[in-house]
Amino acid sequence: MNKKTSFVALAAVAALIAVGAGAWWLGMRQGMGTTSQAGGSSASTPTSTSDDPSLWTIPQGEEATRRHIRESLKAGDVDPATGRQILNYHDPMVPGKNFEAPAKSPFMDMMLVPRYAGSGAADASSVSVSPRIQQNLGLRTAPVVEGSLVSEVTAVGNVAWNEREQVVLSSRAMGFVEKLHVKAALDRVAVGAPLAELYVPDWVAAQEEYLALARLSGEGTDSLQDAARQRMRQAGMTPAHIERVVASSVVQPRFTLTAPIAGIVSELMVREGATVMPSMTLMRLQGTRTVWAEGAVPESQAALLQSGARVRTTSPGAPGQTFEGQVQALLPEVDAVTRTIRARVELANPQGRLVPGMLVSMRLDRPKAAATLLVPSDAVIHTGRRSVVMVAEDGGRFRPVEVTAGLEVGGQTEISAGLQMGQRVVLSGQFLIDSEASLRGLEARLNQEPASTAQRYTTDAVIDALSGDTVTLTHPPIAALKWPQMQMDFKLPPRAQQPRNLEAGDRLQIEFEMQEGDFPRITSLQRVAPEVGK
Repeated sequence: MNKKTSFVALAAVAALIAVGAGAWWLGMRQGMGTTSQAGGSSASTPTSTSDDPSLWTIPQGEEATRRHIRESLKAGDVDPATGRQILNYHDPMVPGKNFEAPAKSPFMDMMLVPRYAGSGAADASSVSVSPRIQQNLGLRTAPVVEGSLVSEVTAVGNVAWNEREQVVLSSRAMGFVEKLHVKAALDRVAVGAPLAELYVPDWVAAQEEYLALARLSGEGTDSLQDAARQRMRQAGMTPAHIERVVASSVVQPRFTLTAPIAGIVSELMVREGATVMPSMTLMRLQGTRTVWAEGAVPESQAALLQSGARVRTTSPGAPGQTFEGQVQALLPEVDAVTRTIRARVELANPQGRLVPGMLVSMRLDRPKAAATLLVPSDAVIHTGRRSVVMVAEDGGRFRPVEVTAGLEVGGQTEISAGLQMGQRVVLSGQFLIDSEASLRGLEARLNQEPASTAQRYTTDAVIDALSGDTVTLTHPPIAALKWPQMQMDFKLPPRAQQPRNLEAGDRLQIEFEMQEGDFPRITSLQRVAPEVGK
């Protein structure tokens, strides 16, 4: 019995050992398979450099730009290779200049490099705000749209006579004023109305000569009569007065001066009984069909106007009436005190209600401008040195963007650079977002000032060419800037800080700093002795 029990126990132990061995073998097989599978997936997993385009080297960025050109991608599109939106393209050697399309750099002999949304470089200038905080801050956004602003410029001015409707009446010969039909300046006259009657004795002889020849008949008298008519014209007689002499066959020594236009007598220089001489001014007439209104326009708005622009005018002196006209000219003179330019407007004045000295309010229409990007004016923050808007991005992120703002009309502002249609801009709470960004040490400060001392870099280089204050150098790779070995231009320091007689082929050691929108600037350089054997 004991032997049988011992045998059963041994069999059970053997079975347990067999089961354990099988389990161990299966576990090893599964472990090897898992390890192999993990190794295979590791080989296909993109490196961190591929995950974050901000970690790309410059050659990788250039290759991406070439691919974008082949695939017709541009700023605003999603790159299928990275799954990220393309923000813009830039030259890493010339910071501060962004481009909308992939292309070769206008500054260096290299391709531009793309900048993506959500990459480390992009996130460095943006801040994330949770939906709850956005609601507490009362953040409001609006889309960037395309359109054109129809605007008007308002101005206040004074009425003046239209000097182009002024007529001067002068004496044609020596004579005497026998009667005046107008007695004082500013008297109104109608066209053709008599103004004065003059006795001109010098005309009597010429008229009598003509009448004597007119009574003759025979061959050759026609030419003599024509000559006599010519002498009457030379004596200063008007064609109408000559015809009256011919028709009546009577000497007409008296001449009635009539008004050639309707208006007022602006100046009266003679009185009854006065003696007048040839070319002497008798009076001036001023037409009232149109008048001038000269308004003071701020010089900042003068560029919005042009000759021919439509104008609507009202005056307290003519309540309920609107006078229409057009801009005749922007006078080439700026008031040094008020910084305004006078706009001369010609207004229709059919009833003569507008007179010089009246105050008028003018609305000058601006010609319709070409379509451009528009944002609500509340979204634009003017810091004094630049204009900035806060762009809302996906995932609750906000990024400040410097823009070029134009005309503002009716709560809308033109944007000529910096934004794209369809982006959303923040209308309220921008400064709170800026404060949040500053607490996190991000570069989203709306009032960010340039660093007092820019970071400087050191490298060896060889001079390839010199041109004025620019030098073309070939330098080795610069790890701090992720620059490969290349040839590029630098700005030289002042001549007093340069070694003498620099020329192509010289080996240098330079210290330089980056400049926004320009070539890197060399802050110091020294000539290096050539290597032995070279």
